[in-house]
Amino acid sequence: MGKIIFYEDRNFQGRSYECSCDCADLHSHFSHCKSIQVESGCWMVYDRPNFMGCQYFLHRGEYPDYQQWTGFTDCVRSCHMLPQHQGSHRMRIYERSDFGGQMMEFIDDCPYIFERFHYNDIQSCKVLDGFWLFYEHPHYRGRQYLLRPGEYRRYSDWGAISSSIGSMKRITYSN
Repeated sequence: MGKIIFYEDRNFQGRSYECSCDCADLHSHFSHCKSIQVESGCWMVYDRPNFMGCQYFLHRGEYPDYQQWTGFTDCVRSCHMLPQHQGSHRMRIYERSDFGGQMMEFIDDCPYIFERFHYNDIQSCKVLDGFWLFYEHPHYRGRQYLLRPGEYRRYSDWGAISSSIGSMKRITYSN
């Protein structure tokens, strides 16, 4: 079981809402969110209802200000608890849509994709094992995209507006 607590004000002040499962619409519980405590589990929070919009990965810890989870806004509208994954992580990335062009397989985090793959653009990917995060910029910065096991034939399949990916990281409970 995971547990996450949302607060309307910075430094865990103001009204709060405690959650231990997925919630597709948090709007009725609070109007804005300026701090979060993750007591257990790993979570994705979204700035739009129904797990849409900007995504933010949060692991156990305290986030006294929304900018600490790289939030562009204090708007949190839905959350999803990530299942714990035991075992290996494996992903294949491709330079073209529909798994075309150059391919490279990853089993570990990659802070700077261009250095290893020689492309900034990832047009498609296959997540074979584990959960992964793509980051828009190198060194785990910028917009985040959750990738579950499965096939992503084009970058829009993982919710991106651009194929430019700078880094990627495995989701583990030790993040």
